[in-house]
Amino acid sequence: MLAKNYNFHQSLDDKCHRFLNAVEPGTEVPIHKHPTKDETFVILRGKVRVTTRRDDGSIIEDVVLCTDEGRYGVNIPKGVWHTIEALEPNSVIFECKEGPFSRLASSNERQGRACTA
Repeated sequence: MLAKNYNFHQSLDDKCHRFLNAVEPGTEVPIHKHPTKDETFVILRGKVRVTTRRDDGSIIEDVVLCTDEGRYGVNIPKGVWHTIEALEPNSVIFECKEGPFSRLASSNERQGRACTA
């Protein structure tokens, strides 16, 4: 995965996590969900695809975020499977979600999934 984060929050224990995520083509964030947290993505540069899915793997929404096309952001409700794929070089998104970060919860969110996509 070709990605680099820049955190605005000071600690993984902070109540709000805000960061830049720079991604390159070939980067796809593995499908996951946050059972208790919404997550928001805003495109700052480039183009990324955000796909949301139901538990059975069927697509809820497949949207391309791109400032040139006027689609700037998307909010992922808690409990919704989602993935992000970089479509253009030098793409940068702003992400925001509730903290604190829990490595155990993050691992369970990915491994305990019913989604087959």
